Amino acid sequence: MKHFRFSIGVSVVLMMVAGWWGYSRGGITGMLAALWISAVLGVLEVSLSFDNAVVNASVLRHWNDFWRKLFLTVGILVAVFGMRLVFPLLIVAVATGLGLADVWTMAIADPDSYSRHLTEKHAEVAAFGGAFLLLVFLNFLFDDDKELHWLGWIEEKMGKHGTGGLAVLLALLAAFASMALAPEGRQLSVLASGVLGVTIYVGVDFLSGLLEDKEVDPAIGKIISRGSFGGFMYLEVLDASFSFDGVIGAFAITSDVVIIMLGLAIGAMFVRSMTVYLVDRGTLEEFVYLEHGAHYAIGILAVIMFASVKYHIPEWFTGLSGVAFIFVSIWSSLRYKRKHAAQHPAEAPDRDAY
Repeated sequence: MKHFRFSIGVSVVLMMVAGWWGYSRGGITGMLAALWISAVLGVLEVSLSFDNAVVNASVLRHWNDFWRKLFLTVGILVAVFGMRLVFPLLIVAVATGLGLADVWTMAIADPDSYSRHLTEKHAEVAAFGGAFLLLVFLNFLFDDDKELHWLGWIEEKMGKHGTGGLAVLLALLAAFASMALAPEGRQLSVLASGVLGVTIYVGVDFLSGLLEDKEVDPAIGKIISRGSFGGFMYLEVLDASFSFDGVIGAFAITSDVVIIMLGLAIGAMFVRSMTVYLVDRGTLEEFVYLEHGAHYAIGILAVIMFASVKYHIPEWFTGLSGVAFIFVSIWSSLRYKRKHAAQHPAEAPDRDAY
């Protein structure tokens, strides 16, 4: 429970703010509605980002204390206020040519127009996030150093023959394919967004290599293993790719941008707490396929984001697909643990091999 005390405390404060905001706009009825919607949005954010917490934990467990604390302090401010509030405002500002102050006024005074401008750019944001997340998944899948393979020989062969260059090629091909799904007249902007997602991933990879004494490696997870500014930026971009899906989904529940920010912030706080819990408790070492499940959930999310360029994908399906992979990976981990104990009853599991 200690890992969640801070999140619970912050959530209580945010719920009080949500209640005050709802009361100021609609009395007791408005307050109750604001509290309920904030709670629902918090659950939505956690369901969409649980796999993000697992991937964050797989990176953070190797970081030194300085970078870990920086991510869990400065990083949470960026995640809550930057990605859940400022980032959507920036998108609308670029789309409309208005300043941030004017966009904020629009979000408060005319939330329907704000929502419309934001969702109009969904195709471009989906292509960007899809390309970035696809590279996260593929670089994990093509990692030849993994000793445990969830999918057996298929995953082993992919790890042996896959390379960072192949991952980039596949991501670029997916970005080109998304053009066929893009609305008329926006094919080039969707393509540019997908290429930008690939570029930022590769750029962060390169930056991490420079900050790690040029120990360049095709898999970004290895480069950032000790913690660096590049690694910090990698996790923040990863969080951005996850967060926008939650922001878009939130508008299906309410058009009140303040309630959306507060509700998603509550969820983001608990995602960070889950990350710390997974690191401190050594959960990834105990459940050896949990990291695999999280990355496969990210791969499915990347496919969903590319598909959402044209088709509406229900938020419940997006959230449940990731949770399903997590639960199956936990079940597989428990089976592996029992099988290992039966085969080696006198041996403790060799956690260093995981």
